[in-house]
Amino acid sequence: MLKKTLFLALVCIAFNGFAQSSQKAKALLDEVYNKVTAYDNIQIDFVYALENTEANTKSETKGKAILQGDDYLVDLFGSQQLFDGNLVYTIVPDNEEVTIEAPSEGENTVTPSKMLTFYKEDHNYEWDILQNIKGRKIQFIKLVPIDTNTEIKTILLGIDAETKHIHKLIETGKNGTKTTITVNSFKTDQPLSKSLFTFDEAKYKNDGYYIIRN
Repeated sequence: MLKKTLFLALVCIAFNGFAQSSQKAKALLDEVYNKVTAYDNIQIDFVYALENTEANTKSETKGKAILQGDDYLVDLFGSQQLFDGNLVYTIVPDNEEVTIEAPSEGENTVTPSKMLTFYKEDHNYEWDILQNIKGRKIQFIKLVPIDTNTEIKTILLGIDAETKHIHKLIETGKNGTKTTITVNSFKTDQPLSKSLFTFDEAKYKNDGYYIIRN
């Protein structure tokens, strides 16, 4: 009887500890979300790294993104992707090619417009480690997708404890692939051209680009 009582007590302590960890994590994520969504626009410079230990491969490249509401403009891998609220335009200068298509409706897709707010839904949260990165205190939150069919195993979201801005995202796939996005520059409410998120098809046709519609 005593053993059973001790076991139940330990289970209750562990459960309460997890619940408090989850609530603490959610409170910080809510604070980050409210701050991010209050900005008129966000511009970030980041480093995108992909690593697969089983295949012994690792790559790293720099990128830029401008986000305003659902609209975005991203420069990555030598190409540019634009979303104007209706269609996605992928511009590849090396191939002189533009692909026009509807945005992905995938349930687990993290689009550039959601890269700073995707965690708001469909995840369980857990308070993780606090790291000192170049003099900045970065608090990590562990996210586990609720959907067990997703190929994502876990996500670690590193948040600057002072600014409440996202500094790092580490996504680990069930296949062992690790994707890391590190934000090096985070600017808000910058003056933007009114035509920034408008695709000028005539311009690209005149420049000899091949337009592909999917």
